[in-house]
Amino acid sequence: MPNYIVIKNKIKNFNKKISVSGDKSISIRWVLFSSIASGISTARNLLMSEDVMAAIDAVKKLGIKVVIKKNTCKIYGKGINGLKFDKNLTIDAKNSGTLGRLILGLLVNSNKEIKLIGDSSLSRRDFKRVTDPLSKFGATFKLSKNKYLPLTIKGVDITKPIYHYEDKGSAQVKSSIILAALSTPGTTIIKAKKSRNHTEILCKHLGLPIKIKNYDKFDLIKINKTKKIATLSYDIPSDISSSAFFIILTALAKNSKLLIKNVNINSSRILEL
Repeated sequence: MPNYIVIKNKIKNFNKKISVSGDKSISIRWVLFSSIASGISTARNLLMSEDVMAAIDAVKKLGIKVVIKKNTCKIYGKGINGLKFDKNLTIDAKNSGTLGRLILGLLVNSNKEIKLIGDSSLSRRDFKRVTDPLSKFGATFKLSKNKYLPLTIKGVDITKPIYHYEDKGSAQVKSSIILAALSTPGTTIIKAKKSRNHTEILCKHLGLPIKIKNYDKFDLIKINKTKKIATLSYDIPSDISSSAFFIILTALAKNSKLLIKNVNINSSRILEL
């Protein structure tokens, strides 16, 4: 018997305004940056997905207070060197490659060994691409089967600046290096193949010591150590991917209009669609 779908009622024309969920990548970055800011950061429209909640749980394990009420999240940052590294600490990134890779950049100066785990899917993804450059800062890593989770990291008190050529177009690798560089004396340099630039935009918005030169095939990024990160009160923009369904629905509905508010249309993001 063939499988098929019968549509009995057509969509009537409409003229609506809607909002969709916050962008996941930006939500996770907001959590991490707010944890090392000096003071209370507030986000609205933070995506309350499993990945973002894993990021919140991770910074809470690092001694950061988080308060969630309705559509608002407050993070009580303790400064660039304010994270607390407890003995026998395990951080679970669950299914989030963004969290798993970026948070390692915050742990390069941990004075204790920290274990990073994830779900079965994340545990099959390559983490060596990020541990290799982070080891140049002075951190040491132990990985399962040489490149997978679970892994352990132990940092050093004083990290050293690095030069890294990022040739895979990985925003996660690039971002983890930027986070590590913010607490590292001297100038860290990244020659990076084009990829999403959410982290660079956040750094510029916060007035952090980052300089970027854009070339046709790569970006040259220079980051210096910062003494202080300002609090980040932010309306998380909506995800263009989550908006795509409603955009297509409107295109198929004759004489219809739809306004989707506060959508992230960063050029480095929409080119992936």
